[in-house]
Amino acid sequence: MRIVDWTTLDAGERADLLRRPRLETDAELTRAVADIIGEVRAGGDAALQNCTRRFDGVESVELWQPVESRAPLDPELEAAIDRAIETVHAFHAAGRPSDYAIETAPGVRCAMRYVPLSPVGLYVPAGSAPLPSTAIMLLVPARLAGCRRIVLSTPPNLEGRADDAVLAVAARLGLDKVLVAGGAQAIAAMAYGTESVPACAKLYGPGNRFVAEAKRQVALDVDGAAQDLPAGPSEVMVLADASANPDWVALDLLSQAEHGPDSQVLLVTDSAALANAVPDAVAQRLETLPRAEVTRKALEHAAIIVVEDMNAAIEVSELYAPEHLIIATGDADAQAARITTAGSVFVGHHTPESLGDYISGTNHTLPTGGWARTHSGLGVADFLRRMTVQTASPEGLRTLGPPGARLAAHERLDAHRLAITVRLDALQPDARERDA
Repeated sequence: MRIVDWTTLDAGERADLLRRPRLETDAELTRAVADIIGEVRAGGDAALQNCTRRFDGVESVELWQPVESRAPLDPELEAAIDRAIETVHAFHAAGRPSDYAIETAPGVRCAMRYVPLSPVGLYVPAGSAPLPSTAIMLLVPARLAGCRRIVLSTPPNLEGRADDAVLAVAARLGLDKVLVAGGAQAIAAMAYGTESVPACAKLYGPGNRFVAEAKRQVALDVDGAAQDLPAGPSEVMVLADASANPDWVALDLLSQAEHGPDSQVLLVTDSAALANAVPDAVAQRLETLPRAEVTRKALEHAAIIVVEDMNAAIEVSELYAPEHLIIATGDADAQAARITTAGSVFVGHHTPESLGDYISGTNHTLPTGGWARTHSGLGVADFLRRMTVQTASPEGLRTLGPPGARLAAHERLDAHRLAITVRLDALQPDARERDA
């Protein structure tokens, strides 16, 4: 890992250092994904299966797999899945929005109703490793929201089947089958529908750059599907001072780098000793990892950024807006209180990011690519749409009608004004002349 002195860089060099890696040009990616989407829209189920053969190297695959066809899991894994569902459910249930109603004026009642979306499409990646944890993170809030129809899509393994742990999660959370398809082709199928896949109102879940680009494209099409948030390749930033354990920091960095070659990992520290110790710790741990080859590729664009103090470290973090932010400092609580742009924050030496990936209860579907400046991590509210309802009694119309009509008149929208005043006239026919 390269070590960079932040104080020696100008604004352009700092921007370059924090720029996310790109494995394809944007133009190449856009064209490739558009071609896949067009193929699936035109060819339906057959095209979806053809894409699976071409991109996943699986000759024969059934698009839908019953959850009952799964193989038994190790009892410890079964228990871990149950515990994760429990914690994620507890956290997200506490944040479910509630309907409300108020009287904004005498006789005028306004209400907010939350309505679940349906159908919804959930994407669970499995390109380099199966991710049953993502199935939990998507299915739990969807169920809490009350979504009636749910499509869960996940790529096939070499045998053309979904991961058994993903199937186990789906079974526990009320699905009877899953769609065995991945990549941009799965996004296209869920967005536009096929013979067997219903067209979904909104799509959810992380994925590689092809998945993220496919979600972006279908979200821009009025005939497509909305997307949850920009969630592409994984990233982590660690803010650490001299109190941090170099080996722990190294593993936090490696845990994100092993996701894929386009992942980004950054350490920001005011400790020269820590900056010098972490590369050795990374090298030692890397030799023991089964995904070392993929991890090495991600580390090619990793960096250790040395700053003057932790105030500067926070400034770097706010500029970068990381998906995951780990604060490994002696005063981590105080530092965390100052963070405003991050997908999820992990506070203190005993809070690894991987705890949030699996079991703490928060959601690991988070905005990447700097979108944490304006987007939030996934929650129950993302599976709901808000709808307002208002009712005015005659008293309410008398109270708010005149000022409403005055505003309409100022905006020169006469039909708006008349829609109010004609009703007022009907309530008080002799009070004033009817508008012509």
